[in-house]
Amino acid sequence: MSKGTLFDKVWDLHTVGTLSSGQTQLFIGLHLVHEVTSPQAFAMVRERQLTVMYPQLTVATVDHIVPTESQARPFADPLAEAMMQSLEQNCRDHGIRFHNIGSGSQGIVHVIAPEQGLTQPGLTIACGDSHTSTHGAFGAIAFGIGTSQVRDVLASQTLALEKLKVRRVEVNGQLPSGVYAKDVVLHIIRKLGVKGGVGYAYEYAGTTIDAMSMEERMTLCNMSIEGGARCGYVNPDQTTYDYLQGRDHAPQGASWDQAVAWWQTLGSDADAEYDDVVVFNAAEIAPTVTWGITPGQGVGIDETLPTPESLPDEEQVLAQDAFAYMDLIPGQSLKGTAIDVCFIGSCTNGRISDLREAALVVEGRTVAEGVKAFVVPGSERVKQQAEAEGLDQIFTAAGFEWREAGCSMCLAMNPDKLQGRQISASSSNRNFKGRQGSASGRTLLMSPAMVAAAAVAGQVTDVREYLPGQA
Repeated sequence: MSKGTLFDKVWDLHTVGTLSSGQTQLFIGLHLVHEVTSPQAFAMVRERQLTVMYPQLTVATVDHIVPTESQARPFADPLAEAMMQSLEQNCRDHGIRFHNIGSGSQGIVHVIAPEQGLTQPGLTIACGDSHTSTHGAFGAIAFGIGTSQVRDVLASQTLALEKLKVRRVEVNGQLPSGVYAKDVVLHIIRKLGVKGGVGYAYEYAGTTIDAMSMEERMTLCNMSIEGGARCGYVNPDQTTYDYLQGRDHAPQGASWDQAVAWWQTLGSDADAEYDDVVVFNAAEIAPTVTWGITPGQGVGIDETLPTPESLPDEEQVLAQDAFAYMDLIPGQSLKGTAIDVCFIGSCTNGRISDLREAALVVEGRTVAEGVKAFVVPGSERVKQQAEAEGLDQIFTAAGFEWREAGCSMCLAMNPDKLQGRQISASSSNRNFKGRQGSASGRTLLMSPAMVAAAAVAGQVTDVREYLPGQA
């Protein structure tokens, strides 16, 4: 087993005890809730005549079901309105901090917690959403949990978990132009597989990761779950501290200095032992696009699609299924594949830096005829900042729709859905069958800049041809 890693240190610091099952009872330092997985959990707490043990350690927002065009209440969808009312009532009943629509701080749960300084190094974080791994970018250990576990955290502030192994995923070198954190994580998942991380926590490291901004690291950690890993993290460093300093809930004054001094002790030791180590060369990573029905079915934009026969035996049947579903031909290029919908947003790529990169591509250009393109900021604060920088005007002038904050078409538990066999270029995290609201809809995952380029071209294209200074 691993030894001396950040994962080991944070795990040990939060261990309450060992259960008869052999699992660890782990204290949770920050619990994030939203409107979809919490109503049943709160109901289970009430049924047992319990209460929320530490309401000050739980923070709520709404994101999954909220519409992004008109957010007037009541919502047109009765079920969405019922979920909203349930969360509002539960937060009032238990004294839980709630970032509601119009508060100026509402947004996707994995966007608002970091931007407000709630996410900090050394924390254990849980949320009823699989992409809670996002928060590991700060040197936290963050788990997505199910509804019954949401109940457990509400009632006891602990979780029963089996300790994970730790794999060091090292990426070294400078990323080529037009290659972003999204491409890096799609490349890693492609190489290690969607089940490659089962039973592991991923520690992302190497000179490429060291050079990434916090928002890029969040994108990387966000999709750890797509590679099968329960969580992913980056050791905290000066980039982490600079991002956190001065944020709403970050320590202040002398407490800040004390916090940084402690955070600096948490990083993996130089002689830390890992259960596995894999190394990637950044120079070998190209703008990457998924072609199939799992995030691991991806290719560099310059590559042709694989043939099923060229893949390992265990992947061939799934590849054949993917080609049939996606209407793609083995051996062809994805370049030139017509796109119906272009979506920029989600907890993976709905932050201000993502919008800036996409705006660089679309500025002075126009969305192709027949393409529906829209941008959904990850939070009300991201939206406000983007508008202050004039990014909304760049997008709308090009023909994009500019929306309110929410999860939107990432999972389509709201009005933003694909129709029929539409195919989307999406900056989100999953491309499963039916993921974006249509049972037969098709999703190609890519970076926000690549989505922007696809919107302008009307088809899958190479973003490097659209970057400033390029032809």
